[in-house]
Amino acid sequence: MPTRFGGAVTQDWEPVVLHKSKPKAQDLRDPKAVNQALRSGAPVQTIKKFDAGSNKKTAGPVVNARKLDEGTEPAALDRVPTDVRQTIQKARLEKKLSQAELAKLINEQLKVVQEYENVKAVPNQAVLAKMERVLGVKLRGKSGK
Repeated sequence: MPTRFGGAVTQDWEPVVLHKSKPKAQDLRDPKAVNQALRSGAPVQTIKKFDAGSNKKTAGPVVNARKLDEGTEPAALDRVPTDVRQTIQKARLEKKLSQAELAKLINEQLKVVQEYENVKAVPNQAVLAKMERVLGVKLRGKSGK
């Protein structure tokens, strides 16, 4: 059975001193706080900012939006060739896999496999490599036929 301390019980408490927090920058900019500081004689710093409060646009270079769009528009992205699509479908059907099962085996979403088989996907070498490994067919590079 545990024994209690038999000596005198004393409290060892130290006083806690709370200090007021410093005023926040937003509070210092408040007009009431500025007026109060001015009335009490405290130093107040004022800074004139260049073009502060004006809603004027600077005269920058004028660019025709159509020219900008036409100049930076990338060419059409390459899509998966139809022969790759047919190879994927044949190999998948020979292994008796559904699109969902193939997607699970290559750790991709079902949508990715669907896009490759519908010739909507932009070829990604990593995804093609995974499909090659699972399906056992060559999808990248020139085929030796």
